[in-house]
Amino acid sequence: MLRRLGIPGLVDVHTHFMPQNVLDKVWAYFDAVGPLTGMEWPITYREEEDRRLALLRGFGAVAFTAMLYPHKPGMAAWLNSWAADFAARTPDCLHTATLFPEPGVSTYVHQALDAGARVFKVHLQVGGFDPTDIELDSSWGALADSGTPVVVHCGSGPTPGKFTGPEPMGRLLARHPRLRVIVAHMGMPEYGDFLDLAQRYEGIRLDTTMAFTDFSERLAPFPVAEHKRLVDLGDRILLGSDFPNIPYPYVHQLDALERLGLGDDWLRRVLYENGAALFHVKQRLPAA
Repeated sequence: MLRRLGIPGLVDVHTHFMPQNVLDKVWAYFDAVGPLTGMEWPITYREEEDRRLALLRGFGAVAFTAMLYPHKPGMAAWLNSWAADFAARTPDCLHTATLFPEPGVSTYVHQALDAGARVFKVHLQVGGFDPTDIELDSSWGALADSGTPVVVHCGSGPTPGKFTGPEPMGRLLARHPRLRVIVAHMGMPEYGDFLDLAQRYEGIRLDTTMAFTDFSERLAPFPVAEHKRLVDLGDRILLGSDFPNIPYPYVHQLDALERLGLGDDWLRRVLYENGAALFHVKQRLPAA
C-alpha cells in the first residue's frame, strides 16, 4: 500500500510505550475487559519492548508516539521522566508527555515542554477528571501557546466515564480555543459530536485509532452518513492504531481505512502527510 501511495511510511500518532510494570497493568485490564464490552480483547502484540519497536517499524512506521497516562496523582511527572528517556534512546518516537490535575502540574508540564516534548496524552476515562479543572488551566494555556498537540481520549468508548463525551471537551475548547487537540478514536462512539467540534475549532484533529475496524464496527459503527465529513476534514484526520494493545493485526487498521473508499489522496494524507506536517517529520522515499 505504501509503495502504491508513494509515501515513505506511516506517522502513527497513537501507539503505546510505557514502563513495563504500568503496561502489564494495562494488559491485565484488557484481559478482563470482556464483561464490560461484551467482546474479548486479546493483546495481539504482547512482546518485549525491543520486539514491539521492531514490529512497528516493520509495519512501516517512521514516526510514532509513546502514549502514557496516569490514573492517580503523583504518577505523571514520573511517567514524563520515563518518556523523556525513551524518546532519547528512540529517535523515531515523538517525545510524549502527560498530565493530571494536581499541585505542581504546571511545573512538570513546563519542564516537559522545555525538555522537548512534542505531544501530550490525556485520558479522561482512565484519569476520571474534568478537563476544565482549574488546576489544569495554566497547563492548557502553555500547551496552546506552544502549539503542542494533545491526544485526548474523550469519547465514551469502550465504556463511558464521568467526564467523557463532547460536553466537557466543548467547555475546555471554549476556554482555550487555540488548543491543538487530537481526539482519540475519532471520538468513538460520539463520532458526529466530535466532528462538529472539529468543524467549529481549527485546532481540532481526530485520530483513526481502532475506528472502522471490524472489532469497533461491531461495538460502535461509524455512521456512513458521516463519510462526507471525513473527506471534508481530510487534512485533519491522523493515523492512530493503539499498537500494541489491539485485538487484531496492525495491518487491519490500514485495510479498514482503505476499504472506506475515500481515495488515495485521502489515504496519503491520513497515513503520512497530515502527521508529518503537524510534527515536522521529514522522511525520504525509499529507493526503488
